[in-house]
Amino acid sequence: MKRKVFDRRIWPRAISGEQTALNLPGGLIVDYRAGEVTAPKWVSVAGRALCILDSGYRWVHYAPSGATHALTVQLDASDRVQQLYVDVGEASGIGADGLPWMDDLYLDVVGLVDVQPDGRWQVTATEVIDQNELEEALQSGRVTPQQHAFAWAEADGVVSALHAQSFGPLEVMRRYLQDPYT
Repeated sequence: MKRKVFDRRIWPRAISGEQTALNLPGGLIVDYRAGEVTAPKWVSVAGRALCILDSGYRWVHYAPSGATHALTVQLDASDRVQQLYVDVGEASGIGADGLPWMDDLYLDVVGLVDVQPDGRWQVTATEVIDQNELEEALQSGRVTPQQHAFAWAEADGVVSALHAQSFGPLEVMRRYLQDPYT
């Protein structure tokens, strides 16, 4: 298992950028806007090629307190949602530096969202990714069979909640992006 910390201040992909953290009653938001990047980052989601990082792009991370998942929304330079990214983990917390960490269980859920005229977010597609990393971690003993099963159950639950429009972190993120809690 690996510990992930959401901190983009020192990131090889970005030459410059700004990051702020905001404590909420139910978790922590870390809002990062890239300055100049070394090269755009492209991914494929549901058969679509998407640029999720370029100069001026924004990554907003929401770490719900005590949760076994965390949500990152990746936006373009005009703040249009490009992709949802949900990390699946076993444990999470806030480090001494005030930034969220998660003991990552390798599986992630990515998704596409359509922003409705009334501001609601409709998840249109999801994929579970990095299955090979989880399988390698199981084979090498970095995760137990119980952790492996938990990762799959958590990922499946996230996918179901996203499609049912009942994934709580998504609503927190939508509200934050519409009207930041400043």
